[in-house]
Amino acid sequence: MAVAPIAKGWVPFGGYRTWYRVTGTAGGELPAVVVVHGGPGSTHDYLLNLCSLAEHGFPVVHYDQLGSGGSTRLPGQDADFWTPELFGDELDNLVQHLGIEDNYVLFGQSWGGLVVARHAAQRPDGLRGLVIADSPASYPLWRQEMDVLRAQLPPGVDDQLRAHEAAGTTGAPEYFELMRAFYDRHVCRVLPWPADYLASFMEMADDNTVYATMNGPSEFTVTGTLKDYSVIEHLDDIEVPTLLVSGRHDEATPVTIQPYFDRIHDVRWEIFEDSSHVPHLEEPERFREVLLGFLQDIQPTAPASRVAEREVASHG
Repeated sequence: MAVAPIAKGWVPFGGYRTWYRVTGTAGGELPAVVVVHGGPGSTHDYLLNLCSLAEHGFPVVHYDQLGSGGSTRLPGQDADFWTPELFGDELDNLVQHLGIEDNYVLFGQSWGGLVVARHAAQRPDGLRGLVIADSPASYPLWRQEMDVLRAQLPPGVDDQLRAHEAAGTTGAPEYFELMRAFYDRHVCRVLPWPADYLASFMEMADDNTVYATMNGPSEFTVTGTLKDYSVIEHLDDIEVPTLLVSGRHDEATPVTIQPYFDRIHDVRWEIFEDSSHVPHLEEPERFREVLLGFLQDIQPTAPASRVAEREVASHG
């Protein structure tokens, strides 16, 4: 099988630049898959294994959102600058500049799932499908479920975490070590952490402006500007076939994902039993099979996609 070509560069976005990478050749019969990373403030690195879709004819677009990775860093910007609308506009701009607006699929992971949901609710003509992976539909639901998961940590861990949070010492090495008790259960269960995941984690540690401003000090302590943010009110407007993905041990618990399943019209939900927040790294072979099957199923020449039965109990 021929090696897919890779193109990298930047597109202008206002007075800034968005870094991107395209694996494969866009503009053919199959839609480009645009990969929207999480964080906010992470990078594309931990999602690089999605490049394998190019081996099956689907060009794959990765990019780093503004403030992270290879895109323009803006450590001096205040909190009012970093809004969900900013990242929605950046995604719109990227799709237009790459010339793929007539034929594309969106893949949003974690925070990226909220970004792509808002985009899809605008019903762009060229959007063929949507993948929302490990993503809450609202941060109030997320914060509610974080309390549930924190209460299940080994005795004493949550008390020590909260003591650091109350004292404002979340940058201390001790907080990081305690934090791993949560991350190794509910974020990435592959130990040691895969190189791609570690690359994104270290990039975000190097410049955590966006993450600290919008999210907070950790996955389970959301004190930033997103703490009351939700896309639930937009979900009824999504009309393209949608695949939901989550892990059985995911920090994005079924409660946080349920609104997508309840309100998106054409939707299916795959739960990965041996995964947490990054099933594409924790169960890569099955993940690739499920994702490729969905992409092939929604093509015009494929059989009509099946709308999942809405039995909440099956996703308990």
